[in-house]
Amino acid sequence: MKIAYFLFATLLGFNLNLSAQVESTGTSSLDSGTISEQFEYLKDVSSNYQEYKVIRRSQLDKIQSNILDSISSYQSNILELKQTLDENSNQIKALNEELSATVADYEQAVAEKDSFTLFGMLLHKNYYNNLVWGIIILLLILLVISFFRFKRGHRITAETRQTLEDLREEFEQHRRNTLERERKLNRQLVDALNNKDS
Repeated sequence: MKIAYFLFATLLGFNLNLSAQVESTGTSSLDSGTISEQFEYLKDVSSNYQEYKVIRRSQLDKIQSNILDSISSYQSNILELKQTLDENSNQIKALNEELSATVADYEQAVAEKDSFTLFGMLLHKNYYNNLVWGIIILLLILLVISFFRFKRGHRITAETRQTLEDLREEFEQHRRNTLERERKLNRQLVDALNNKDS
């Protein structure tokens, strides 16, 4: 009987020693590795009871704590990522607004570079060139028309002057003839009156 007690005590001590080693390695294994590795470790160290796996309460609490810690860490990471995403979105929005303002300034600078200010209005160079050439062509047309009108007017004036000179000469000739006739008539009248008196 003493041998049985001795064997029982030895087996119990060996079993407790083995159990302590498994628990110490289990705790260390539950302290590191991914959640999936920790679950695999639990499957390996758990004992079988019929078709079920029996897990120590301390190991179950430890994996629950690890999972909750992981969830908390993931949630804080998610919050940080959301904050970073919001900051990036705000920065992108600000950069887009700045880009829009820069594009508007660039387009205005290009428009001003390609334009002239005329009477307070901003005219594009092409429109300005077309306007200037249009005015030049209009002035040339007016000059040609004025030249031909002047030439025609000059010709008409010269003809009118010639006609006027001809009329003056004719009038002067007619006046002389009339004066000559008048003198003749006066002489004849004077001669007739003289003849009548004598």
